[in-house]
Amino acid sequence: MAVETAPECANLKALRLHGRKNNQLDDVAPQKCGHDEVRLQIAFCGICGTDIHEYLGGPIFAPQPGMKNKVTGIELPVTLGHEFSGTVIELGQSVKSLKYGQRVIVNPALDERHLGMKPCSPCKTGCYNICKRSVTYGLSAEGGGFCEQSVVKATSCIPLPDSVSLKVGALSEPLAVAWHCIRVSGFKQGQTALILGAGPIGLAILCLLKVWGVAKTIISEVTEARIDQAKKFGADAVVNPLEPLTGDREDEVTDPVVAACRDLTGGDGVDVSFDATGMQSTLDAAIAAAKPRGIIFNVAIHERPLLLNLNLLAQQEKSIKAGISYTNEDFHAVLKVLAEGKIPAEQLITSVVPLSDVLQGGFMELINNKAQHVKILIQPDPDV
Repeated sequence: MAVETAPECANLKALRLHGRKNNQLDDVAPQKCGHDEVRLQIAFCGICGTDIHEYLGGPIFAPQPGMKNKVTGIELPVTLGHEFSGTVIELGQSVKSLKYGQRVIVNPALDERHLGMKPCSPCKTGCYNICKRSVTYGLSAEGGGFCEQSVVKATSCIPLPDSVSLKVGALSEPLAVAWHCIRVSGFKQGQTALILGAGPIGLAILCLLKVWGVAKTIISEVTEARIDQAKKFGADAVVNPLEPLTGDREDEVTDPVVAACRDLTGGDGVDVSFDATGMQSTLDAAIAAAKPRGIIFNVAIHERPLLLNLNLLAQQEKSIKAGISYTNEDFHAVLKVLAEGKIPAEQLITSVVPLSDVLQGGFMELINNKAQHVKILIQPDPDV
């Protein structure tokens, strides 16, 4: 059987991280397509907060200057981008699961299954997202999405349902993060939830909690633009923690977020607090707002260690949990939600920027005006 291959092409445009505060739009040679890989024509790739952190304060997950990643061997400069959708334009000789012209999204996390290694203990139990040798396309593995084309493992690709566009499909990675957090938290239908932070992941959790059957949702957020977004996406209450409470309260609560949670839940507090901000103040509020035996779930990646008074947990048997990334289970669940139109996915996209303007219209726009955006997508080919 003949294998479809892409025509020979010239160098490609790619946004590459060269070092701290050093992103460049480079001409790069096309990657070679291995026997178990596919070449994708990239349709859309979202800018993640991780990409911004890599640029401003990194490299973090990307290799350090002068070093190579111990698993993949790649070194700077690295093509960024890990939230991408595309179309298969070349198939490796061993690939049977996909076909030429198929529309797919990419699970960018690689584990020992992809790397030809023996499985570690998490992988043996199906917890591939915490693989001891996990690497990621667009950070620590070659094949980032801020490029015209990318070569990835065929097993990293998940076909898009016919009713889901390539544009919306690019949202599947951050939505999978949110779905994984809800799933791992142990949240159950009919429960209440607090979300601290109305950034892209916080809003994704809000939208997906509605699919899970949440009874009440409270959002804590300080910026006006994101407060408006949280209201638009249907939070039952949106509270600015910097605005002081007025009036006397019998429970002597002084934190407006904790007060709102108790007021909306009959005085008990919420079943689950999702901290998507990662500050000392939001951790403290998440603990105080959770009801007895409630769950505090950490979503954020922290820039510095926080203080934790375990007595606040022990006295009411509250629990802290945390989650990272996703598995294919989360991607399939999210694609089903998107295919059924259960969340306003298009409204999560606040801007689409051509690859030629990724530096100013993408990265600098998010750095300077991040509160105005939920998700900026980069589009290598404006005709897609």
